[in-house]
Amino acid sequence: MKFKADVHEEAMSRPPLHALQGFAAAARSGNLSRAAESMHLTVSALSHQIKALETRLGYALFVRGSRGITLTDDGRRLLERIGPHLEAIEEALRPFTAARDDVLTVSLVPSMASAWLVPRLGRFLAAHPRLEFNLQSDTRLVDFDRSAGVDAAIRSGNGRWPGLVVRHLFDESLVPVASPALLDRMRPELGEPTLHDLHRWPMLGDPGGYWDRWFAHFGTGRPARYVATFDDGEAMQRAAMEGVGIGLARMTRARPLLDSGLLQRLCDESLRTDYAHYLVYPPRSQRHAGLVAFEAWLMEKARDDVASPVPAISSRQARADEVDP
Repeated sequence: MKFKADVHEEAMSRPPLHALQGFAAAARSGNLSRAAESMHLTVSALSHQIKALETRLGYALFVRGSRGITLTDDGRRLLERIGPHLEAIEEALRPFTAARDDVLTVSLVPSMASAWLVPRLGRFLAAHPRLEFNLQSDTRLVDFDRSAGVDAAIRSGNGRWPGLVVRHLFDESLVPVASPALLDRMRPELGEPTLHDLHRWPMLGDPGGYWDRWFAHFGTGRPARYVATFDDGEAMQRAAMEGVGIGLARMTRARPLLDSGLLQRLCDESLRTDYAHYLVYPPRSQRHAGLVAFEAWLMEKARDDVASPVPAISSRQARADEVDP
């Protein structure tokens, strides 16, 4: 039988579980900010935990630099020993972890967040005032096994993510766009742009090489040269807004600019890409009341977009001519 003093001494010699979990999260991400966010801690609190653990163990676990943290040899050995056990504990506890139906965390890439979701989100949140909505913008695919706090994600791809519930939202298509300023400047010389004479206009090379597929699909002429070529779709779209040339834009990203008139769609034809947009989530999220409401709303917004395409300037003009006396 152990005396109380012996039990207290043994407990003090054991590193606390939360400190080991914090160490593992920081080691896997290589970034204290991301690790702290995944554990719902401040960076200062996580850093304090790790320093206390290093003091208790008697050796450094990380080398801290301006670009983040890297494991020391001792830190790497510790992670190899405790990592599988921590993962086993997390997996065993997951079925007993109660999800809060009034807190919903969704992950998606920044471009999709700013161009498509955020402009529509206000009405959903107004209809669900008690729901705390957390938006995580990240270019990396969320790992639901390692990020238990993330309930769902909006992804672009082929729809094949084993082990996840996958709901198709809408396909992605590409459309030629230009700024009103470019059209006003070039119309006196070239007239109205049409599908078959786009190559006569100043054109912007796209990062995915989709113009080549466009010309091959529609059998139209190719430009002698592009006035500028971009390796980033956002930069290309910005150049189109500034009147540099005609861009081939993703409808999802361009729609807010088309709706506001900052860009004009030049023809009704579009080129479908080989990927689409999906809502995905792990099976554990299926009974999350907040996600159930969000999914229903999201599917409705996606159907609205499909049912109400942005018309080309030629189509709008034709309809205006029909109603003019």
